[in-house]
Amino acid sequence: MTEIAISAAGSQLADLVRRVAHSRETIALTDHCHVAALLVSPQVVEDLEDALAVADYQRRKAEGTLGPDIPMKEVRRRLGLKQK
Repeated sequence: MTEIAISAAGSQLADLVRRVAHSRETIALTDHCHVAALLVSPQVVEDLEDALAVADYQRRKAEGTLGPDIPMKEVRRRLGLKQK
């Protein structure tokens, strides 16, 4: 993960956003050497949300609290996830 001071990031913001968007690189913005925020690709966030949805499904399945079967397409729709 690349770290850059907030004070330096302002003048480079457009380039930093493009780097994140096109390479899935995460950039940490630091304030007095402490990470204050992250620039993260939307695809990375979507992948994490998908992984959380799958983990939740598996947990509920293991607990026996799923209820009737729901097709994955419907699960994704209900969770607002991108259809694959």
